[in-house]
Amino acid sequence: MIFSSHHSLAVCITFGALTLVGCNEASHQALKLVASAEGMDISMFADGAFTQEPKIVDCETSEGTQTTCYQFVTDGAPAGRAPGPFCPRTTSDGADVGGAWFNKEGEGDLVDITGEFILKLGDYYGDERWMVYDEKTNKVRYTATKEACLGAAKPDVEEEYMQNCIECKLSYLDDDFSRTFLIPTTPIPAEKVGRVNTAGIALDGTELSGSAPIDAILGAYTIAAFDDCGGHINVHQGYHYHSSTGCTDKSVSDDGHAPLIGYAADGYGIYALKNAEGKEAESLDECRGQSDDVRGYHYHAATPSENRFIGCFHGETIRQAGPPGGPPGGHPPHGAHPPHGDHDHKLD
Repeated sequence: MIFSSHHSLAVCITFGALTLVGCNEASHQALKLVASAEGMDISMFADGAFTQEPKIVDCETSEGTQTTCYQFVTDGAPAGRAPGPFCPRTTSDGADVGGAWFNKEGEGDLVDITGEFILKLGDYYGDERWMVYDEKTNKVRYTATKEACLGAAKPDVEEEYMQNCIECKLSYLDDDFSRTFLIPTTPIPAEKVGRVNTAGIALDGTELSGSAPIDAILGAYTIAAFDDCGGHINVHQGYHYHSSTGCTDKSVSDDGHAPLIGYAADGYGIYALKNAEGKEAESLDECRGQSDDVRGYHYHAATPSENRFIGCFHGETIRQAGPPGGPPGGHPPHGAHPPHGDHDHKLD
């Protein structure tokens, strides 16, 4: 059965006891208000987020702890919307035609990829060698085919695809493409914090990625364009996010707390940066986490241009093989100031 209508489920999960119990709308609302450290509320995921009904399976953490996990299977597409746009087509295009990218300061909002931004990349990064457009036609150079996508969105960008705005389409994925996420049903606090490869899963069923390899991307004079939601596509991960800009936000309580955006790979919730009043969370730990009486331990996402969602894992995660997360870190173009982030933190 496709897990397409979570609100019609006739069961709720009580994670502390790992049992299934009958529920009604009242208990469902209570679960929403008490999304504690005992586990995730799978009814928060968008309709159509999964290609199979999530199930509980036995699993083992990287630290060797035997536990149970939710197994989520997805098709690499965000539920409920079509990705894009990514790259503008001419140097006169406005923000409505293109997507977004990390700003060079490495914090704050993303910068719009307009035609003017493409035109002035040399000034922006302080390197006159940038030329991601045709001077005669003013057309933007972008990866317009699957072949070009494969040649650019990989380690060691092929020379003919340097000086390009990179975009890929979901139609480039294999017909049988799928992603499987294993996340502990009950978070297990770790003895020491863990490094981030894949941060977790968004409420629309797509990956919350680790840090993008900015040095390699800029070093090839390319822009790996995001859409305005902070995500893009490659043939290994499908659509995946590198920033939180509000597209997966879901309010889950009435106390004005920041909305939920997804769940980390250790099972703790990841919430947006700001609460209902527009204030950022304070007193976060090194992983960007904190605890309260309603949600228990949880994370708050970093600003969109920080090239990360969280700083580390507070809980134990499941060791599993995964697809490559793009090209490895390298050296940025002269004068470039890529966003902060550990560029080894890619899915591998």
